[in-house]
Amino acid sequence: MAPTPVITFVKPGKQPTGVLFIFSSADGKQSQTARNFAGPSLDKAIAAADFKGKANGTAEVLVPADTTLERLVITGVGKTAELDANSWMKLGGTVASKLGNAKTASVLLELDGQPVSADDAADFALGLLLRSYTFDKYKTKKDDSGKLTSSAKITILTADSAGAKKAFATREAVHGGVVLTRDLVNEPANILGTQEFAAKAKELESLGVKVETLSEKDMKKLGMGALLGVAQGSVRPPLMVVMHWNGGKAKEKPIAFVGKGVVFDSGGISIKPAAGMEDMKGDMGGAAAVTGLMHVLAARKAKANVIGIIGLVENMVDANAQRPGDIVTSMSGQTIEVLNTDAEGRLVLADALHFCRTKYDPKFMINLATLTGAIIVALGSLHAGLFSNNDELSAQLTAAGLATGERLW
Repeated sequence: MAPTPVITFVKPGKQPTGVLFIFSSADGKQSQTARNFAGPSLDKAIAAADFKGKANGTAEVLVPADTTLERLVITGVGKTAELDANSWMKLGGTVASKLGNAKTASVLLELDGQPVSADDAADFALGLLLRSYTFDKYKTKKDDSGKLTSSAKITILTADSAGAKKAFATREAVHGGVVLTRDLVNEPANILGTQEFAAKAKELESLGVKVETLSEKDMKKLGMGALLGVAQGSVRPPLMVVMHWNGGKAKEKPIAFVGKGVVFDSGGISIKPAAGMEDMKGDMGGAAAVTGLMHVLAARKAKANVIGIIGLVENMVDANAQRPGDIVTSMSGQTIEVLNTDAEGRLVLADALHFCRTKYDPKFMINLATLTGAIIVALGSLHAGLFSNNDELSAQLTAAGLATGERLW
C-alpha cells in the first residue's frame, strides 16, 4: 500500500519546510503571510503562469533564494464565498496530487480576508489523505514516478490548530472506513473469498462492534434458499455476517444497512461475456461499503444503534451450479423461478433483507448493491440509482449525495 501522510496542525508562524503550499482566491488575493513567505517574485510568477486562482488550479513559483524551501506551490480556491466542506476536501486532494516525492511539506491554510475554521482545516486534511491512497500491494515493482515513497510529514498551519486537531479525529475515522472499503474492493478474488471477507469484518470487534457470522448450516435452518442457491456452484462457503454497533439508547430501534457481497460473479451458467469479467471481483462493493461504514461509526463512537448485514457468496459455474429454470424458496416463503443465473444479486438480498426486517425490526433499511448492468443502461456511468418506498428518506439520501459529490438518480 502507498504510505499515508502524517498530518499535524500548528499555528502560523512556524517556519515552513520542504514544499510550501499557499492559496489564492479567484480575485487574485493571497494572505499577507503567504506573500511574505513567497517573496517579491510571487506576482511575476503568477502572471507568467497565467494563474487565475480558479478552484483547484495550481502554479509553481520559484522559491526565494534566501529560504530552505524545496518548492512553492500556489493553489486556487475559486470564489471564497462558495467554499464548503466538499470544496475543502477537493483542495486537500489537489495538494496531495502535487506532493510528489516530498518528505516534508507545509500548508499555509490562510485566505485573504476570510477565516479558515477548524472544520475547514479538518476537511482539507481528510481530502489530502483520501487522495494519497494507492493500491499497489501486488505490484512486483512499485511505481515511484511522482508517488510518495515514504510517509510524508505534512504540517498544516492554521489559526485554530487545537480545534482542527480535535475535528480531524472524526475525519480520521471516516478515512479509516473509506480505506477499508477501497482495500476490500481492490483485493483480487483469489485472495478475498467469503471466509477472508468475513474475517476482515470480524476485525471490527477491536473497535467495539459485535460481529456474528451465520454459516451455511445456519442459513439452511432459516430457509434462505434464494441466497444459498447462488452459492451452490462454488467451493467457497456462503456466509452472512451481522455487525452491531450499539452507541444509542438501549431500547432505541436500530437503523440497518444491508450489503450485497458476491465476492466474484461469473454469471453462473448464464455466464458473462469475457470482456470486463475481471471487474466482477468488485461485485461485493455493497458489502464493502457496509463494512467500511461500520468501521466509521465505531471509530467515531456514533450515538446510534446500527446493524450492518452482508451476504457473502460466490457465483460460479460448476456441476452443482444453479440452473436457469430452477425454482428456489426464499426465507419469506416465496418461490422464485431463476430464469437467468446472472440475476443473482436480488436472490442474495431477498434473504438478507427479510432476515434483517424480521429479526431486528429496524427503523428503516438501506441496501447497497452493485446491480450495475441495468443502472448503466438506464443512467449511464456517472450516476448511481436510488430506489425507495419512503420519499422523506429518499430526499435525505439525495441531499447527502449531492453534498459529497455523489450523483444519485
